[in-house]
Amino acid sequence: MAIRIIKARDPLASRAVARLRDALRGGGLTTSAKGGGRESVERTVKAILRKVASGGDGELVRLAKRYDKAVLTPKTLRVPPAAIGAATAAASPKFLALARRVIANIREYQEHILIRPPAPLLRGGRELGVRYTPVDSVGVYVPGGRAVYPSTMLMTIVPARVAGVRRIAIASPPNTAGEVNPMVLALAGELGIGEVYRLGGAGAIAALAMGTESISPVDKIVGPGNAYVTEAKRQVFGRVGIDSTAGPSEVLIIADSAADARQVAADLLAQAEHDPGSAILVTPSEKLAQAVAAEVKRQLPALARFAAIRACLRAYGAIIVVADLPAACAAANEFAPEHLQIITSDDRSCLGMIRNAGAIFLGADTPVPLGDYYAGPSHVLPTGGTARFFGPLSCNDFMKASSVLGYDAAALAGDADDVIDFATREGLSAHAAAIDIRRKAGLLEDC
Repeated sequence: MAIRIIKARDPLASRAVARLRDALRGGGLTTSAKGGGRESVERTVKAILRKVASGGDGELVRLAKRYDKAVLTPKTLRVPPAAIGAATAAASPKFLALARRVIANIREYQEHILIRPPAPLLRGGRELGVRYTPVDSVGVYVPGGRAVYPSTMLMTIVPARVAGVRRIAIASPPNTAGEVNPMVLALAGELGIGEVYRLGGAGAIAALAMGTESISPVDKIVGPGNAYVTEAKRQVFGRVGIDSTAGPSEVLIIADSAADARQVAADLLAQAEHDPGSAILVTPSEKLAQAVAAEVKRQLPALARFAAIRACLRAYGAIIVVADLPAACAAANEFAPEHLQIITSDDRSCLGMIRNAGAIFLGADTPVPLGDYYAGPSHVLPTGGTARFFGPLSCNDFMKASSVLGYDAAALAGDADDVIDFATREGLSAHAAAIDIRRKAGLLEDC
C-alpha cells in the first residue's frame, strides 16, 4: 500500500498518531543533510558565518567556487542592473503577463489586510497610541538548486512592497557559469528590484545579515532554502529578523463521506511532490479512507516524480480514521499543519473548531495550489507544528510597532505617586527621582 491507514477513534490518545506528529516537528530542517545530521549542519553553518564575517567578499567568492562550482570575483558578486533589465526584456511575454496577474492578486489582498493604527486612546491629558513603520531593508533568498520557485519571489517581495520597505535585496545561487536563473532576474526586473547577488546557501544568509565590503546588511531575511540556509537563518536571528525556519511542506485534509476520493488522493500526492512533503488525511469515514488509499495507489505511477513521492508518503504520509468530525478537528489542531483543507458536508462548522493552521482551504473547489500560486495570501507559511504560535508571512510582518505616549503636567502629577511607589518597591530610586523632579518642578511653578 502506498499510504498507511491508522485507525484511531481518539487521535489524541493514539501512539501511532503521536509518532507521526513528532516526526513532523523535526526542528525546522528543510531537507536531510547529506553526510551528517543536525549537529553537523550547525557546525558547518557556524564556521561559514564566522569565515564570512572575517573574510567578506573574498570568502563569498571561495564559497561560490566550492559549493556552486562558479568562478566569481568580488566585483561580479552583484548582478549588473543591465543584466536584470535584459532578462526581463528577453522573458516570455506570456510568463510576464501571468506574473502581473499574480502580483495584482497578491497586492490587492495584502493592501486589504495592511495593519493601520487606531485613533490614540485619550485619557485625561494622556495620549496613548501606536505607530507602525516599515522595516528599512529586507533580504530575499531565492533557491536555485533542485527547484527554482519564482512564485516565492512574488509571495515575499510584493508584501514587503505593500508595507513600504525601501530596500529589497535578492540573493540566489549561481549556476556553474556564474549566472543567476534568468527567470529570477526577469521577475526582479518586473518587481523593480535592482539589487541581486550571485550568492547561495549559508554564505548568502551570512552576507545579508552581517554585510561585507560590497554588500550592506539588511534588517530582515525571508525566503525558503535547504537545511544549511534554514540553519543559517536560525543562527543569525537576533542580529536580523527572519520569517521562519521552515521545514517540509505539509497538508492535512479533513474530509468525510461527502468528499471525492479521487480529488483527495490528488491533493495528498500534490503535497508529497515537494520531496520532502507531508500528506495526511483525517476522516471519520473508513469507506473514504479505503477509497483514497486505492486512488493514491492508482494515481501514483503516472506521476513524473513517482519514486520521491512514494518515499515521502511512506515517511510522512497517513490516512487517520477517527470517530467523528470533532475528533478530526482536534487532530488538526494538534498537528497545526501548514495547509489545512476542509472537504466535508459542513465546512463552516469544522472551520469553527480549528485553532491552529497556517492556511485554511474551504471546500472541494479550493485546492492548495490556488494558494501556492495565485489567490493572494502568501504561501510562506508556518510548518512543523509552528502554526500553534506563528502565522503566514504578510505585509504586516514587514511592519514594526512603536508605542507613542504623551502626558501633560496634570496627568503626570496625577500618576506620579503610583509610579514612584512601584519604582521604590523595585529598588530603582533613580526611576522614582525622574518622576519626582518633574512633580516638584510643577509644584514650584504653581506657587
